[in-house]
Amino acid sequence: MDYMEFYKLNNQPFTNAVDNRFYYNSSQHSEALVRLKYTASTRKGLALLVGDIGTGKTTLARRVLDEMDESEYEAALLVIIHSSVTAEWLIRKIAIQIGVQDPSEEKVELLSQLYRRLLELYEGGKKVVVLIDEAQMLKGKEIMEEFRGLLNMEVPDGKLVTFIFFALPEIDENLSLDEPLKQRIAFRYSLHSFQETTTKEYIKHRLHIAGCDGELFTDKSLSAVHKYAKGIPRLINTICDNALLEGFLVKRKVIDEDVITNVANDLGLTANTVTPRPEGRGIF
Repeated sequence: MDYMEFYKLNNQPFTNAVDNRFYYNSSQHSEALVRLKYTASTRKGLALLVGDIGTGKTTLARRVLDEMDESEYEAALLVIIHSSVTAEWLIRKIAIQIGVQDPSEEKVELLSQLYRRLLELYEGGKKVVVLIDEAQMLKGKEIMEEFRGLLNMEVPDGKLVTFIFFALPEIDENLSLDEPLKQRIAFRYSLHSFQETTTKEYIKHRLHIAGCDGELFTDKSLSAVHKYAKGIPRLINTICDNALLEGFLVKRKVIDEDVITNVANDLGLTANTVTPRPEGRGIF
């Protein structure tokens, strides 16, 4: 027997793997989603979503991608996994993702191929959107200048391609390397950690999706999760997952505050009690 069987759950409710079944549409995620989709649908060119570690940027990126209607959009998600990405690699990757056939090894010709493909998609009635996760890892003035160059590809009703960056706040340092690019940001939104009410709703939502039909956590235990996680979704998941395992091991049918405190101690989070900032706001 494992904790899913013990608590009569159909799935693990608190995995940190991105799973759209468990997507929680908090007020800030809902607002960000609407604004990002507006930026894409109106061909604004460049949008930026920033947030600290664990606040749900990748989850939101996947959600945006899933909501891009294939009949209207040619959309792709690039995940940057190291900071040594070159401008040439980036252009080639974008070209491949939007369907450029046999991309050239020569940069000038590759850019021409990319432009022709963007025009082809535009004339076919499609909007091109490229989402870039972990965009703070794109370092260097050359890469920033390449984005500016790609955003110069436009038609009378907007840009031929819209980029949406999902990044840590440190991306501002990179964008400052090219002030004209920074000025092209049509929309910026900041994700912050949850308020306590949202944390409680988030936990209950995930439990419900996993098949829980009762009150598995006491209200005090939910408050304790929020305190130790500082409202950060990734830490909320980690604490709750460990709490269910701990509860199973000691045969607690309901997770109380003591279980959460023990788990937080084990995870080294008991000093992690700073009050979170208010949830995000966006500006055009």
